[in-house]
Amino acid sequence: MPMGLHENPSVLQRELQQAIDGAEANPAVETIVLVYGLCGRGVENLRHARCPLVIARAHDCVTLFLGDKDRYAQHQKEHPGTYWYNPGWIRGHASPGPEREAYLRNQYAEDYEEDDVEYLLEMDRSALAHYQEAAYVGLGLGNADAEVNYTKTCAACQGWGFRKVPGDPALLQALLSGDWDEQRFLIVPPNHVIELTGDDDIIRATPETS
Repeated sequence: MPMGLHENPSVLQRELQQAIDGAEANPAVETIVLVYGLCGRGVENLRHARCPLVIARAHDCVTLFLGDKDRYAQHQKEHPGTYWYNPGWIRGHASPGPEREAYLRNQYAEDYEEDDVEYLLEMDRSALAHYQEAAYVGLGLGNADAEVNYTKTCAACQGWGFRKVPGDPALLQALLSGDWDEQRFLIVPPNHVIELTGDDDIIRATPETS
C-alpha cells in the first residue's frame, strides 16, 4: 500500500477496500490481515462478504512497533506531546523536520492554487504546535543509527525534546503468525465492520448496515 495514506483517512479507506475486494475475489485467500491500526478511523466500515478480517487493537501503527496497546497508552499518558518517528515515516519524508514543508508544498501544488497552498501549510504548522517531543521507535532493522540521528535533527528543527523508545516486535509477530488472542486482536466476521469503541478495547465488530 502507498505510504502516507493515514494522512487522508477517506483515501486510506478507499485503497483498503479495493485491496480487500481483490483479495476476496481470490478463492485461495481465507483470511485478510490488516497491518494497520485505527489510523484516523480509515479502517472503519470496510466491507467484506467472505473472508474474516484480522486487525490489532491499536490506534495507529506505533502500537505495532511498541508491541502492546497498553504500553502505547502508558507512554501517551506520561508524554502527551509526543510526535512519533519510525523508519517508514522517515522514508516517506513527511515527518516534521527540515524537509517536511518543501515536501508538502510540492504535494499541495499539484492540486491547489498558491494562496491555498500557503493556507494549508499554515494549518499544518498550527497542527504541530502542541507537540513537545520527538520519539523514535524502530525494530532494529536497516540503518537505525541514521534514523535516530535524523529524528534528533527534526526535534532540534522543531524546538522539541528527543526520546528513543525501544521497539518490540511481539505484536507484529503474533499478527503475522496467526496468534490472535482477543485481548490484542479483533477478528471481524464477514458482513461486519470495524467500529471505534472509545474504551480500552479500541475497536469492535458490528453488523453491516445498508
